[in-house]
Amino acid sequence: MPDPVALRITDLVKRYPTGTEALRGVSLEIGAGQFFGLLGPNGAGKSTLIHCTTGLASPTSGAISVFGHDAIDGYAEARAAVGLAPQDLNIDQFLTVAETLDYHGGYFGMRRADRRERTKELLDAFSLTAKKDDRTRTLSGGMKRRLILARALMHRPRLLILDEPTAGVDVELRLELWHYVQRINAEGTTILLTTHYLEEAEQLCDRIAFINDGQIVAQGSSAELAARYGVSGLEDAYLELVGRKELSRGLVA
Repeated sequence: MPDPVALRITDLVKRYPTGTEALRGVSLEIGAGQFFGLLGPNGAGKSTLIHCTTGLASPTSGAISVFGHDAIDGYAEARAAVGLAPQDLNIDQFLTVAETLDYHGGYFGMRRADRRERTKELLDAFSLTAKKDDRTRTLSGGMKRRLILARALMHRPRLLILDEPTAGVDVELRLELWHYVQRINAEGTTILLTTHYLEEAEQLCDRIAFINDGQIVAQGSSAELAARYGVSGLEDAYLELVGRKELSRGLVA
């Protein structure tokens, strides 16, 4: 029977040689098919958690499993189930748009015919077909962001991790990406989203966790988090978390 938990993190600790403890006993479960938001201030541990999950960093202690596969000691099977769209636009500037997708598919063992078909499908889905033979260095920031997301989806991952996916994009592209990720979530893909746009989390996520100072401090639906902090919405709950409730829009004259 398939594991009903897409991502299970247990007592995760990440301590750097400098002594900085980026994660301090984080435990988290994301159910298969959920759209899950991870919110917190800069330096709270969001990116470190993602890096440990995807093999980009080694945890000091704790356990991580992706659909039942050990993401630390059984890295290959766990990583194959994950698609990562990182915050940084880490694309090879010398490849074309189509080559970027094709090479990524090859890395994950996709057959040539399947890569070709999937590349065409994603180029169409992200309005990149006209740019398929362009070098990625010539793309606008918004087009690069589309390509990052298309690349993450190339090998049909069961868990998609979106780290600040709409940072710096215009309103139209943000809404376009919202519609697309909602659709693939409805089709069964589990999504973990980090974002500083609280309305994005409120609109998209079934469940949200607040992380601060390397620890999960609260989780629930937007309404549950607002109720926990005694406020009217997710934004005010977040401001309570970071100790800046004086910034509440309700206090703006």
